[in-house]
Amino acid sequence: MDTYEDPATWGPEPVRPRWSLALKFVATLLFFPLLCAFWLAVAAVLLVVGLFADGIAAVSEGFGRGYMRFVDDVLGGTARLGSWCVTWPELRHEGDTAHYRARVDKVVGNWTERASAPREPKKARPPVECEVPRRVYRGVGGRYVAEVALAQGWELRPTDVRKEVRLWWSAASHPQDASVADTAREA
Repeated sequence: MDTYEDPATWGPEPVRPRWSLALKFVATLLFFPLLCAFWLAVAAVLLVVGLFADGIAAVSEGFGRGYMRFVDDVLGGTARLGSWCVTWPELRHEGDTAHYRARVDKVVGNWTERASAPREPKKARPPVECEVPRRVYRGVGGRYVAEVALAQGWELRPTDVRKEVRLWWSAASHPQDASVADTAREA
């Protein structure tokens, strides 16, 4: 884990002042519906433009890929406008280490359950990579996410712990280990 980042950044975030969180929560209640409406309007405009761009994309493969990248960047950028928003659980549980530990345990446990599920015929493969967003582990730090994930069979990927912790399901690269993990889970 320390290979990718400065070890000091893997600790918990400092507790934010309650009054600041309360103000951001009120602003979130007012701003978030406007952000959703703006995102839908941008998506609708991009869809209409995309209908016309589809004709050009039929002739030029590069244009189609470029347009899809543009759409992804625009919609992603619009969604990132709300990155400062504060949710009700964040307001209620700021500084509560036990709450954040339980959230990390639950999120990593869910990803482990999905990744270790046997592959079903004619269905998509189980996910082998995941990201745990900072919002989940803010009160305990990325180090706790790494400890929980490593204990459940995940490997760390290069990551920016100030945004997310990226994980790779290590059993996916070793098919014989996956069958042993399935046998152990069934027992």
